[in-house]
Amino acid sequence: MNKTVVIFESKYGSTRRYAEWIARELSCPVFERRKFDLQDLALYDTVVYGGGLYAGGVSGIQLITKNWGLFCEKNVILFTCGLADPADPANVAHIRESLSKVLTPQMQQKLQLFHLRGGIDYSGLNFIHKSMMSMLRKMLLKKEPQELSMEERLLLETYGKRIDFIDQESIRPLVAYVMSAPTPPVFL
Repeated sequence: MNKTVVIFESKYGSTRRYAEWIARELSCPVFERRKFDLQDLALYDTVVYGGGLYAGGVSGIQLITKNWGLFCEKNVILFTCGLADPADPANVAHIRESLSKVLTPQMQQKLQLFHLRGGIDYSGLNFIHKSMMSMLRKMLLKKEPQELSMEERLLLETYGKRIDFIDQESIRPLVAYVMSAPTPPVFL
């Protein structure tokens, strides 16, 4: 039987919600990255890792990149969670371009990637993330209104507020992929 685990890092809760939903659908354990013991990785054939997107990087991705020797023989699924709409191919291309800076070609070939949309609550952001969003807003305000994308307009309209794009149905392709993945051979 294919043993699966979901591991995640979530700063504001969106990634946690997705990770818990995925684990429930797959009837498997779920762990926060900092609470997962790497020695337990040997118990699993499939690892689903989720991390939030921050300035193009995936939070906690070092778990995989620094320990690739432990992950390389497993079925590894990476899901990202961010404010950018993954239905927009330009957003997905940007996410994957950023990932290519931290993932080796071998990792990129082996990992299955899924992108989910999160949310933002400005009142809960830490100083660094508030500053980053403020800089983004200032940059967008310098553009002519007709040059703004729908997503950029939405960002300006909702700046300083709470907005939630989390959609439980969006985990379906990831769950279906994991459920259809072949079980690695067992050597005795």
